[in-house]
Order: sequence, then structure tokens, then C-alpha cells
Amino acid sequence: MPQLRQNVIAQDDLDLVQRALGREPDAFRAIMRKHNQKLYRIARSIVRNDSEAEDIVQETYVTAFAHLASFRGEATLATWLSRIAINEALGRLRRKRRAASVIANDMSGDAQIIPFPLNASGDDPERTMAQRQILKLVEETTDSLPDVYRTVFVARVIEGLSIEETAELLRIKPQTVKTRLHRARDLMRKQRDERIGPIMLDAFPFAGRRCERLTAAVMKRLGLPE
Repeated sequence: MPQLRQNVIAQDDLDLVQRALGREPDAFRAIMRKHNQKLYRIARSIVRNDSEAEDIVQETYVTAFAHLASFRGEATLATWLSRIAINEALGRLRRKRRAASVIANDMSGDAQIIPFPLNASGDDPERTMAQRQILKLVEETTDSLPDVYRTVFVARVIEGLSIEETAELLRIKPQTVKTRLHRARDLMRKQRDERIGPIMLDAFPFAGRRCERLTAAVMKRLGLPE
């Protein structure tokens, strides 16, 4: 049964890709609306900044759509897009670290590397309707995790990927996923872990206006009707 489901997903992915290659606007919209939240959560788990994560998702789609013909269905479309998003996010972190190092070297000997900004400020109608206090705890606690554990935690717990899917996405061994997830849970402390478990699916929302805005922006960059 799982294999049958996987085959159905693979065929759905290939059908969407073929329609997008035929420049069907609805196919592009369908791909983005289906994967926006997953890509946003993964990007944000790496850069820890709302607006930059959104920008990474947009760049991910532009890159992916430019190379859509290379998609062969060997991995799911979600995994293929997620890897592009991870590469984009990690590339940005590397560039920031290099820039921060240059700035630090130009300053006095006891200067510290400038830290990256964390949460972007601003009103978010979707977040206002959510369980604000607990969601804030989820995001702050997740942001506090070291990089190596945070992406595994987001993929496995918040996004709900299986151990095998997380291992495939991050190109690490399943046992490594288990080890890092266990360590992440330890770092987040038992009480917080218990509080955030039931509402994980509402964390880092990316729907409504934000989803539509990003979809429209990518459609415009592709020269397709919104």
C-alpha cells in the first residue's frame, strides 16, 4: 500500500511538472500552493528570519522552474524542491558569515562577529489568530537549537517527515536523524517539548495572504498571468 501511494504521488508530480513545462499557469500555482509552507519552514529553520525565508522560497521556485526539465521523478517533487531551498539557504548563511568575518577583522581585536537577525517584526494576521503565546515559545525554542539539530527537528517534528524522508532530504543516515532529534529534544527540555507537541502543525504559518503574495510574485517573475 505505501508503495502504491508513493507511485501515485510520483505520477502526480510528473503530471504537474509536464503541465508546468507546457507553461500552464495553473500548474505553477498548484506546485507553489502545495509546497509553500514546507519550503518556508525548512528555509526558516536554517536562516531563522521570516522575511529572508520567504525570499529564499521565492528564489527556490525561480531556480526550480528554470530547471524543471531536469526533474525525473527519482525523488518526490517536495524533496527536490526542498533540496534547492536548503542549498539556497545555506549559501546565504555562508555569504553572511564571510561578510561578518570581514567586518570583524576590520574592527578591534576584541570585536565579535555580528550576529544574524532573528525574527522579523511586523503584524501577521494569521499568527494573530493562532495560539500566540505557545507558538512564540515553539519558534523561540526551535530558533535556539544549534544548526545541526534545528533542521532535523523542523523536518521531523514540525513538518512531520518520517525518519527515512528526513534522512533522504538532508542526505544523512537514518540513525543520524534519530541521534540529532534525540539531542534536540533534550536541549529543548521536557516541559517545553510537551507543551509544543500538540500544536506543531500551526507553527511558522505560511498560508493566506503570505502564500498568495509569494505565488503572485513568482508568477510575475515568470511572465505568467497572476
